[in-house]
Amino acid sequence: MPQEIAVWYLIPAIRRALSKEFLKTGISQKKISQLLGVTEAAVSQYMKEKRASNLKFSGAEQAKIEKAAESILKDEKNSRKYIYKLSHDLMGTKAVCRLHKMHDKTLKGKCTICFRR
Repeated sequence: MPQEIAVWYLIPAIRRALSKEFLKTGISQKKISQLLGVTEAAVSQYMKEKRASNLKFSGAEQAKIEKAAESILKDEKNSRKYIYKLSHDLMGTKAVCRLHKMHDKTLKGKCTICFRR
């Protein structure tokens, strides 16, 4: 199911990418964990590529993540809103579809299950 791909792979990959963006600004891992609603250990694993390392974003997708990171820093109490929007925007991208096909061998040809309108 596309929702499983989002929960198990996409959202953690978004958190990993956001963690790296926040770290560039000098924010502590503790603060990053608070912004993302995860443990400090999870942030550490994102940094070391031990968690959520199987999904790589394109340049355009990374630009969306960078913009979301900026928005989260300006509006910290609504960080989940920005993460939700990112997950919605990134569903149906080539990277997510490749990952989906890797995990669901019944998908053949052009996948339209999580196709964005």
